[in-house]
Amino acid sequence: MSQHYQADQVSPQGGEGEHDRPLSVSARLGRLQFHYSGKFRLLQLADVQEGPKVSPDTIRLIGAACDAAKPDLVVFSGNQVAGYDTAYERTFRKRRWSTPLDGIYSAGLSMGGALGLGGASLKRSSKPREDQANADRREPDRRDAERVRQQNIKHTEDLVRRTVGLITGPLVERGIPFVVTYGNHDFQCGLDTDQMDAIYREVPGCLNPEATVAHPDRVHALIGSALPSQTAFVCAPGTFALPVADCDGNGVVMGLVLLDSGDYARAGGYGSPSDQALDFLAAAPDLLGNRSIIFQHMPIPQFYDLLKPVPATTAYAVQGYRSFDSRCYILDESRTCPGSYLGEGVSCPDEDSGEYDLLTRNRGYFALFAGHDHRNGFVGRSADLTLGATPTCGFGSYGPVPSKRAARLFEFDIRHPHHPRTQLLEFGQLVGRPGSHKVYTFAMSHVPTSTGDAVNLLRRPGFLAGGLTALAGLIASWGSTKRRSGPRG
Repeated sequence: MSQHYQADQVSPQGGEGEHDRPLSVSARLGRLQFHYSGKFRLLQLADVQEGPKVSPDTIRLIGAACDAAKPDLVVFSGNQVAGYDTAYERTFRKRRWSTPLDGIYSAGLSMGGALGLGGASLKRSSKPREDQANADRREPDRRDAERVRQQNIKHTEDLVRRTVGLITGPLVERGIPFVVTYGNHDFQCGLDTDQMDAIYREVPGCLNPEATVAHPDRVHALIGSALPSQTAFVCAPGTFALPVADCDGNGVVMGLVLLDSGDYARAGGYGSPSDQALDFLAAAPDLLGNRSIIFQHMPIPQFYDLLKPVPATTAYAVQGYRSFDSRCYILDESRTCPGSYLGEGVSCPDEDSGEYDLLTRNRGYFALFAGHDHRNGFVGRSADLTLGATPTCGFGSYGPVPSKRAARLFEFDIRHPHHPRTQLLEFGQLVGRPGSHKVYTFAMSHVPTSTGDAVNLLRRPGFLAGGLTALAGLIASWGSTKRRSGPRG
């Protein structure tokens, strides 16, 4: 998989579309489908991670990336909502399993009372009359607490609806359909994934299929969506599969699978996909009839296969995460594509869920791309599976310097659809200087090491842009020479 490619204009006829037509060619065709030019484009937006007050720079990057890429589809790969934002303090929950008790105790209730299963109601005849009288007096308190809880949930829904409307606005304006999966912060606002899924489906262009009647082995028509001829296989909110058709709309060339990769583990660290989701992944290649690319929020432990353990004193080395924290790492440049960079340890689950073995079994999948680690942007090969990390595109949380916040563009060629080319579309290249001075930034731990790595291959760079990228390449090359000639750990 190439990290760079030439982005060219595409449409069913090979020319530019009219301004009043959807920017997405698939939106014009009514299904996810390769263009008559033999191309299909997809844009991944990772870790938008915004509260109700979305940064204008986040919106600018999303809009500029859409204009540059002209994608058929946009994939939000989790953590769109910063669930820890203080705006959600009334419904905030740190972990899913702690939420019911936290909410009940904060209202001064017991678990049994909240569920209507208190001792007074179950064994009324065996209780003293005074206990029954106390229970009767508490009933209005329970009703009041439930009413307040529902009001708070409604308030949070409105706030999330505002965030969703703002981050999808550039897509709606341009006629680009999108799909969504979830990460470890979305739910912390207090809404479950099915509630958030319903909010996304209110937005024109959302292709997330309703999962309330999910039968993973049955095909579902997305009638009434932005792509009325599109079909899908559904497992759960945030976990589903979409076939991508050939140029004539007949055969399936590849599949797009979205996976809710979990959030937190009770034993500590990050969680893994549910057993139901893993079963769906095992079945999806046969259901789709071809190999698939999968998008999820959480990276898997095998991402460390693309890194090289080094002494802690090595330049640009980063410490591993939890199970891998006893060692420091840099990118293994023999396994990763030019232009890749490592800014932090890969924050994967402690336990291997078996997802990697499942994905590589019978060659059912050709690539997995994740977000989660805001400062990582790399692509590499592990056995027969391409693994990729996409940095944050948002400006509301930590990440690399503003110029390196990016969306990831994929271009698939029908002649070799399982070997797409990909490139990060960075804020500094597309937009320029950020409008906000409040950005959580960290230095890059790995920087391009050759002039080729630093060249921007977007179509038709202007004279000034070409000169600047060439200069950046020379600077990177000079810096790399100094590093190689300096002391080693």
